[in-house]
Amino acid sequence: MEIIGYYDKDKNIYDTLSTDGAGLEPIFYDDSPMALEIIRHSCAHLLAEAITQLYKNAKFFVGPCVDEGFYYDFKVDEKISEEDLKVIEDKMKELAKKGSPMVKNTMSYEAACEKFKNDELKQAVLSRLSGEISTYSQGEFTDLCRGPHLPHTKMLKNFKLTKLAGAYLGGDEKNEMLVRIYGIAFATKEALKDYLTMIEEAKKRDHRKLGNDLKLFTFSEQIGGGLPLWLKNGARVRNKLEHILYKAHRVRFYEPVRGPELLNSSVWKTSGHYANYKENMYFTRIDEQEYGIKPMNCVGHVFCYKSEGRSYKDLPIKFFEYGMVHRHEMSGALHGLLRVREFTQDDSHIFCMPSQIKTLVKEILDFAKKIMVTFGFEWELEISTKPEKSIGSDEIWEVATKALMEALDEEGIKYGIDEGGGAFYGPKIDIKILDALKRKWQCGTIQVDFNLPERFELEYTDENNEKKRPVMLHRALLGSFERFLGILLEHTAGELPFFIAPIQVMILPVGEKHIEYSKALQKELLELGVDADINEKNDTLGKKIRNAEMLKVPYIAVIGDEEINNNQVALRDRRAKQQSTLTMEEFLKLIKEKQNEVVF
Repeated sequence: MEIIGYYDKDKNIYDTLSTDGAGLEPIFYDDSPMALEIIRHSCAHLLAEAITQLYKNAKFFVGPCVDEGFYYDFKVDEKISEEDLKVIEDKMKELAKKGSPMVKNTMSYEAACEKFKNDELKQAVLSRLSGEISTYSQGEFTDLCRGPHLPHTKMLKNFKLTKLAGAYLGGDEKNEMLVRIYGIAFATKEALKDYLTMIEEAKKRDHRKLGNDLKLFTFSEQIGGGLPLWLKNGARVRNKLEHILYKAHRVRFYEPVRGPELLNSSVWKTSGHYANYKENMYFTRIDEQEYGIKPMNCVGHVFCYKSEGRSYKDLPIKFFEYGMVHRHEMSGALHGLLRVREFTQDDSHIFCMPSQIKTLVKEILDFAKKIMVTFGFEWELEISTKPEKSIGSDEIWEVATKALMEALDEEGIKYGIDEGGGAFYGPKIDIKILDALKRKWQCGTIQVDFNLPERFELEYTDENNEKKRPVMLHRALLGSFERFLGILLEHTAGELPFFIAPIQVMILPVGEKHIEYSKALQKELLELGVDADINEKNDTLGKKIRNAEMLKVPYIAVIGDEEINNNQVALRDRRAKQQSTLTMEEFLKLIKEKQNEVVF
C-alpha cells in the first residue's frame, strides 16, 4: 500500500512533498482518519481546478477539510445551482483521470503578496499569514496552502460533491457572500458507497422534516432565525423530559435555583465573558447602564452561592437550572434545533472543595451514562485543554486538567485529548454521542473552574475556621434540550421512547356513540401522566389508523361496541406490529409499565 504522508508524536500530518519521512510514522493510502485528511484536502484542490476550467473569472478563498468532508469557498461571475454540481463533478473526474502531479513551492511573504496582488480573496488569506508562504499547484491551478496533499491527482477516484451553500467571506456577515461547495472523498469505493447510503438515510431522518411531520416545532422568519416555536406535541416532549430529569437531579441531591436572564454588564466584566465572549452576546441599556442577556447560567449560580455564608460541611453544593440562554449565531450557521440563537441548558454548577473533584466527576459520569443508555446512545469522552484565549494561570489549568484525567483514569474510562479545545475559563470533559448512523455529536460537558470563584471572591469556612476558595464544576449532560432532542429525533427516526412520546396513546372511537367512553379513557390516562389524544373526525377507521401511524404513535386504542360492553380495549402496538384485546385493567397496567421504563 502506497505511503501518502507521515505523522509525528503530536499527530501533526506531513505529506511526501514536504518531508522524506525520517523519524516519522507513515500514513498509507486507506480510509484511516489521517489518510482521509490528505485525500480530502487534495480533492478540495481538484474541485477548485475544475471550477477554474468551467468558470473563467473564478477566485478562491479557502478549501479546508471538515468533519463532513471538505469544501471550497469561491466566487464566480455566473450563478451556480445544485444542477451544476454534476457538471463540476464530471470535470473533476476528467481531470483526475488525466492526472497531474501536485507540486509544492515556497516563497517569501512579500513575493506571495506580489504574486496574488490582483486577487482580493487571496489578499484576505494573506492578511492572516506571515513568514514563509507555501503554495500547491496541479495542472493550471495554484493556491496558497500549507498542505498536506497527495503526490498526484490520479489517486483521487472515489469522491462526490454533496451540497451547495453560501458563506460570508471569513465568516463575517458584514463581508460579501461567497459560494461554498461541499464534497466527500474516500480511498475506497466501498467506503464512498457506504457513506452515500448513510446520507440518504440521514435525509429521511432529518429532524427538521420530522419536526414538521410530527408537529413538534416550527420556525418563523417574522419572529427571527434560530428562534424555535415549540408546538403542542413538541412542548409535551420537552415537558416530560424536563420532569424526568428534575426527579433524577433531586434524588442526587441537586437543588433547583433560577437566575435572571438579564444581568448588569459589570458582572460579565468580572466573569471574563465581556472580554472573551462579548461577540457572542446580546446587550441593551437600562437607566443608562449596560446589561447583557446571559449566554450561560454560571454567573447567576455564583450569586446564588454568595447569598449566604458557606461552611466546608455544606459542600458540595449542587445547583441546577433549566436555564434559557441566548448566543449570537450567524444566519448561515443556523440549522434547525441543532444550532439556534435561543436554547435551554440542563445546567448545573457544583461548588466543592478540591479534594471532592474526582468523586464528583465520577458521579456525574455515572449520571451521564445512565441517560445515554436509556436513550440508546453510544458515547465517547474527550478532555479539552487550555485554549489560546483563556483566563487564569498555567498552574491553575494544570491542576484542573489533571483532576479530570485522574477521575477518568481511576474509572478505567478511555478518552481522547483535544489540545486547546477547552472553554476560556477552564478545561473540560466533552461527552460525544454516536447515533444510529454512527455520526458523532457534541452534547454534554463537565468543566472544572478555579477562575470564577477567584474572580467573584467565593469563600467557605474550613474546619480550622479559615476562609478558603471553593472549586466550581460546570456541568450539562444533554447540552441543551433543543440540540439533544434534534439529535434524538434523527437517532430514532422520530420513534421517540414511549415515556417522552408526544402522543403516547391515540384513542379511536369507531362512531359518535363511542366518544363518551373514549373521553373517560382519555381522562384516566391523563391522570396517570400519559398523553392520550382522541380522533373524533368523521373519517373511516382505516384512515384514522393511518393518520395515527404517520404521527408515529406507539399505541392505538380502538373503541367500539364490543370494547364498551366488555370494558376492553382493542389495542394496536404499532412498533411491535401486534394487535390484541385487553381488559381495561390489563391495558392500564401495560401503560404504567411502559411509562416507568426510565432508568436514570
